[in-house]
Amino acid sequence: MRYLTTAEVAERYRTAESTVRYWRHLQKGTRGIKVGKRVLYPEAELLRYERALIDGGEDWGLAS
Repeated sequence: MRYLTTAEVAERYRTAESTVRYWRHLQKGTRGIKVGKRVLYPEAELLRYERALIDGGEDWGLAS
């Protein structure tokens, strides 16, 4: 399984790292796991979240 850092997730979603951390604080977006001081995001979780957005199963969906 591949894990992405906060910086890689921010790049993937074309946003700032601080935004990814804020989403995590709000418990929105993808779920991460803490490994020591780092938060890593399983790529499978990113794909699950993206699929949920496309299907309309999450609060934050696609823009009109």
